Amino acid sequence: MDSQSSRTLQMPALGRPFKLGMLYDCRDDAIVPGITLWDPDHLKRDTGTQIKPNSLFEVMASESIEGKTSALKVEASLKASFLSGLVEVDGSAKYLNDQKKSQYQARVTLKYNATTRFEELSMKHLGRGNVTHPDVFDKGIATHVVTGVMYGAQAFFVFDRKVSESESKQDVQGNLHLVVQKFLSIEGKGDLKLNEDDWANASDFSCKFYGDFNLGESPGNFKDAMNVYKTLPTLLGANGERAVPVTVWLLPLTTLDSAAARLVREISLHLVNEAQRLLEDFNDLDMRCNDALSTKILEDFPQIRKNIKLFQDYCKEFRLNFQKLLARKLPAIRGGGEEEAELADIIKEKTSSPFKSSNLSEWLELKERELGILRSYTSMKNTRVVQPKEVDEQILSRDKCVCFVFTSLGQNEPYLESLRKYLQGDTSAAVQPLEEEQWFESVDVINAMRHKAKLFSEFAEANKENPDVTFLMMSQTDENHKGSSIYLYEAGSFPNKDFEPTSKPEKITVRDLDYNKVTLELSPPKFGAKNITSFRVEFSGDGGDKWRQTTAPGTEVTLEDLDPNVEYKVRLVSVASPAMPKL
Repeated sequence: MDSQSSRTLQMPALGRPFKLGMLYDCRDDAIVPGITLWDPDHLKRDTGTQIKPNSLFEVMASESIEGKTSALKVEASLKASFLSGLVEVDGSAKYLNDQKKSQYQARVTLKYNATTRFEELSMKHLGRGNVTHPDVFDKGIATHVVTGVMYGAQAFFVFDRKVSESESKQDVQGNLHLVVQKFLSIEGKGDLKLNEDDWANASDFSCKFYGDFNLGESPGNFKDAMNVYKTLPTLLGANGERAVPVTVWLLPLTTLDSAAARLVREISLHLVNEAQRLLEDFNDLDMRCNDALSTKILEDFPQIRKNIKLFQDYCKEFRLNFQKLLARKLPAIRGGGEEEAELADIIKEKTSSPFKSSNLSEWLELKERELGILRSYTSMKNTRVVQPKEVDEQILSRDKCVCFVFTSLGQNEPYLESLRKYLQGDTSAAVQPLEEEQWFESVDVINAMRHKAKLFSEFAEANKENPDVTFLMMSQTDENHKGSSIYLYEAGSFPNKDFEPTSKPEKITVRDLDYNKVTLELSPPKFGAKNITSFRVEFSGDGGDKWRQTTAPGTEVTLEDLDPNVEYKVRLVSVASPAMPKL
């Protein structure tokens, strides 16, 4: 008999309803209800009980799969079953399923663990000839029997808070960690008090409770959680009668009868870790997708939202399919029906498919960069983002509409298409490369966009009081103008899709000066000069509020009837279609 099939196993109960004498199948990590080796009355007699009062706490910051499973003492084999979905957890073990939704989520977890008693079967159950129903061995429905149970309870208080861009997540978590530690010290020594700063650091944190305790109402914030924490020891009952199984010991049935089913092999730690890393990567991707989708700017760019949501759905589908495949393979390998190499091949194929983690992360990183660029450009004043269909409505109320257009947001997504095909069963195709150079990766495109945005912004600022023109932003695919363009819409005509707004006039030079008049040379603006029909020169003396004006059809103008020995201020307005930007 090999050591694998003969050694006693110790594992956490994870909220499952274990009891002494219960059968268990380690091939799929499942309790076998209703069938036992002994009659109920026999099981109740001659069991051993030891009082094991103990409690401890731990403050944790790690939220990885490894960190959570370690907190519940879930080792490799059981971890593999949990990751595949074979094991459904309950009570405090539901903490394993709690995933952060955002990268900008500060989290600190307080773990409480208590034990009350240990119960075990005796040789009057396990000795030779003492099994009441030996025919069970021939059924092959289980591999182990529960011979020992540690009773107690566990609880996890999960404190969460969203972190702003100006805050450090590590600092926020560190501050709460110190407050929790201080509170626990107060409970133990009674010689410290939480001050106002302590409460301020903790007050913004929400709380989720996962426990084996029956609470009337779960705590929702830090203060409620600390009040509940203080009552936990009393919730087990005066004699621990409300304790639940927290750890169980499993004896292989082959030690009682060699004909019983046995665990042929365990899944190697290396493969369990590979599967864990793969699933952990998908957890991280899901958080990043949530963060991107929660960006307010996506309300204005539904096509990008659609692609990111599609990407997230594809990742979730791939993850679920992988877990289902694990759930089928694990029992077969453990029972000897398949070789472990088959699982290794599956993991290798998944990690070299279009769903390769590095490719997924790179695609999402490109979208994150694109959103950052859009966020910076859509913050321009005197304009707002609209959908293309809204432009027609704006033209009805205004004579003209100047629109800054993002022209490359609707480009094809061949990588998303390769993900879709893979999920539909086309696993033979090689990993498709990501899209060719994105529009925002081109230095020329970005420089041109900055230039157009500057002209657009200055033009909008100069015309913010003009009732005849409105300034908008939108996304519309235009392959003739990569990255961006400026459209000019005028009622009754097709839009000018390469409109160049007039920039500010360059300078004013004094050509001739007399005691009551001055001749000025006007330099046309650097950009949009072709749109200028004339210049309007405004001037005011001695800093007064009264401005006089004259029109110059060319680049030279004479201001007459000036007062001698008076300093004049002069400003120049380029008169152009559709509006007049100021200097």
